[in-house]
Amino acid sequence: MLNKFGIGIDLIKISKFANKPYLSNKNFYQKIFFDSEIKYCLKYKNYAPHFSGKFAVKEALIKAINEKISLREIETYYKNSKPMVKVKSTLDKKYNFIISVSHENDFAIAVVISEKIK
Repeated sequence: MLNKFGIGIDLIKISKFANKPYLSNKNFYQKIFFDSEIKYCLKYKNYAPHFSGKFAVKEALIKAINEKISLREIETYYKNSKPMVKVKSTLDKKYNFIISVSHENDFAIAVVISEKIK
């Protein structure tokens, strides 16, 4: 029964994104994030914690499943103030996810629990 579930966690220093201003590093951000994610983060004056949190979610999800997947196949968003993901591949129908993300001071952290669907 436990092989049906997975867990992933990721912790990232917010300075990794704070030290890469969006306007001079657009290609970097577009290799990792969808346009909707970029738009969401850029609506904040201090966008680095939000990019960091979304990056942590993607990394935690990769760790939570036993499948090969790229960062650009994982789209993060919010529904009713809760973090959610869309997986843009054949894995979309194979898993359910529970996600938690937070950022405070110097760090962003995310935890993803995956449930493999039969």
